[in-house]
Amino acid sequence: MNLNALADSPFSLHISFHKLIEHYEEIAATQNGPAAAYARAILEEIKPFPELRDGITKKSQIIDNTEVIGHLLDSLFPKALTNNEIKAVSIPYQDILFNQTNRFKNILNAAGSEFNISFRDYDEPSFYIMACCIILDAIYGTHLNFSKPLYYDIPDANGIIKHYRILYNADFLEISPTEKAVEITPEDITLLTDNFSNIDLWKEKFPVGSWNLRGFSLITLYDATVESAVSSLKGALLGRDSEELNAYDNILSVFRSIYRIADLRVGFIEFDPEEQVFSLPKIGPQLSSFFLPEDIEEEFCTDTLCMNSLTDVATDRIYFAVADTQQFWAKNPDSKLAKRLKEQNINSFILAPVIKDGKMLGIIELVSSRKGELHSVNANQLDVVMPFLTDTIARKVSEKQNQVQAIIQSEYTSIHPSVYWKFKKEVDKFLYLRSEKKPYALREITFTNVYPLYGQVDIKGSSDTRNNSLQNDLKNQLTAAIILVDKLAVSSGVESLESVLQHLRSYEMELGTALKADTEQQLQNYLDHHVHPLFKEALVMEVSNSPAIEKYFEDADKMGDFHLQRRKYETTVAIINERMATMLDRWQTEAQSYYPHYYERFKTDGVEHNLYIGEKISPSKPFDMKYVYNLRLWQLQVLCQMELEHHFNREILPYPLEVTSLILAFSLPLSIRFRMDEKRFDVDGTYNARFEIVKKRIDKACIKGTTERITAIGKLTVVYSNHDEEIEYLTYIRFLQMKRMVAEEVEMLEIEDLQGISGLKAIRIKILYDSSLPSKKCYTYDELLEVIDPEEMQYQKANEPNTPTL
Repeated sequence: MNLNALADSPFSLHISFHKLIEHYEEIAATQNGPAAAYARAILEEIKPFPELRDGITKKSQIIDNTEVIGHLLDSLFPKALTNNEIKAVSIPYQDILFNQTNRFKNILNAAGSEFNISFRDYDEPSFYIMACCIILDAIYGTHLNFSKPLYYDIPDANGIIKHYRILYNADFLEISPTEKAVEITPEDITLLTDNFSNIDLWKEKFPVGSWNLRGFSLITLYDATVESAVSSLKGALLGRDSEELNAYDNILSVFRSIYRIADLRVGFIEFDPEEQVFSLPKIGPQLSSFFLPEDIEEEFCTDTLCMNSLTDVATDRIYFAVADTQQFWAKNPDSKLAKRLKEQNINSFILAPVIKDGKMLGIIELVSSRKGELHSVNANQLDVVMPFLTDTIARKVSEKQNQVQAIIQSEYTSIHPSVYWKFKKEVDKFLYLRSEKKPYALREITFTNVYPLYGQVDIKGSSDTRNNSLQNDLKNQLTAAIILVDKLAVSSGVESLESVLQHLRSYEMELGTALKADTEQQLQNYLDHHVHPLFKEALVMEVSNSPAIEKYFEDADKMGDFHLQRRKYETTVAIINERMATMLDRWQTEAQSYYPHYYERFKTDGVEHNLYIGEKISPSKPFDMKYVYNLRLWQLQVLCQMELEHHFNREILPYPLEVTSLILAFSLPLSIRFRMDEKRFDVDGTYNARFEIVKKRIDKACIKGTTERITAIGKLTVVYSNHDEEIEYLTYIRFLQMKRMVAEEVEMLEIEDLQGISGLKAIRIKILYDSSLPSKKCYTYDELLEVIDPEEMQYQKANEPNTPTL
């Protein structure tokens, strides 16, 4: 019995049986026979209880009169149906229940004494508004479609949540106004229907207790567990809440409700039709598979499933159910699937293929710890949920593929956001013409009249350092191998070991000189084919030397001591590259805000970058040469900042490697074209290609008449080819000197003639290392103009700049 009326309601409640009593009075007065006798007997029994007609307003009046109320309602609650119907007396949108049928009582008893029945998604303001809508329909003749399904969620004795739809019969209710009632006009009705969620407005028009609700209603429940579970599943899968961490728990609860198995578990295994492999799911953080152990990421489908299972699931695309895993294993003793499931105490299971557009995306796994609970009959209950599961998994797979494509585009191609618009425009045209059945081939993307900028931070002496680290590792491995072979020769007396020792000592002598290109490969081949087989044989025969041999093989592993120096070198290069690249990317965010431009960078033994800026790249924005000047000034500052970053962090590197910096100045615009075969931009045209040639050769160039490289540790080098470029960059340098980023002394250098290239010059300037870390801001070209007279800057004159001599 539940007798808790809502605190706020437009109704003043009077639980009355007056309509039913009047019905009995009419039968007693107009009919004869058993029906009339029964009616008179009921009327006689209730005569001492006038509140049953006048209206019950207190809980105690129901509790004290439970028996007589039950007799009064016998005709509405037939005894023959009490164990089948789920029925009680109630009031719409109120938490009031009494006179339940036996089945209703049994359901509540199974839920436990601590369970309190209540409406799902209880919302008192909504119930208030719903009650107001009842008044509008009944009194004012509106036809508001206000009803929404109401449910009770009640656990059974096993803890499985069952869902019961609530149906009301309001034939025994009547509504009348009290003195608090407010007259409702047509304008009020329009206002209310436009403001459903405005609870204050509804309470203004329908004050609390302003209308009498007299009578009672009948409430009937029916088990809508499957329908409700499917609806909940749709919400969890198709809605945004499928992204939440508790989505898996919600889905699991739905399946347990459908199958009425408290410990039912759900898994999923992905299928790759191209490689014919099953793999652990990657489409959700909480999804797992019962068929693949966690230490196996993927497995050929024929290894996971036996041929019969595979045929049913993958080929015939039907549910595969096993009611007794032990019996299934006995019939298929070689089945990995049966063995793995038994190890997890899974004694019955169902496999359901997920098929979308003729392709299998994976398999849904339902498993139970008890045999016989899952079988080929109840496998068909999946029919109602598989469409939603399939759509959701297909969506997840598609989202994952889109993410993969996005990462590939971001990490492996050069389609920068600044030029994405032109690629999109070309593809849109291609798709449109293809839809019109017109032939069209994708064209190469070209940008004309763009100004190039190139710069690099190179790791100094990286090749020599790598060779030295390799040489030291090989020396250590050879020393250990010679000692072991010598011990084996003494203990076994095998003369052939002397020949092996001679070969190893000759390699040891060779490593004492400059490392040749093929030395590592030759030495490794000799060790693999002549030395290591001896050690492996000795592991069995020479017990005394076994620990030393095992230690040798441990050190020879990629993560062992014989690779220590190489790992330190590779780690150092990786740290420098990552730090420089990350810093450059971060500064690029600021540079793009000045004027959108194309940007790409490459990691080698250092970091290189290309910038292209011009009106064609961002035609929607007005272009001015000051944006080019601003970017050139930005580039100088960022390379200084990157040098500072390395300077303050080089001591923590495994190897104390240094870096050098270089910029190539090029004042003429050129054209770039996206090479479809290489998936990257390159300069377009024969003359412009010479710019690329200069980039590839200058980093190893020397000062004319010397063997000294034009790049130097702690200095920034700017390579140029004409006087206007010299004036421009000297102006930038003078500004950076004022900002204490570079030293006062400037070196003006001539560069040796390179193959097909002559007349190049360089400015080299020392970077100032003080106690401060790199700045978080770059000075702009406008800030430069505030301190340097623009009349002094000859590169801004109206005449064209001189053509560089290449």
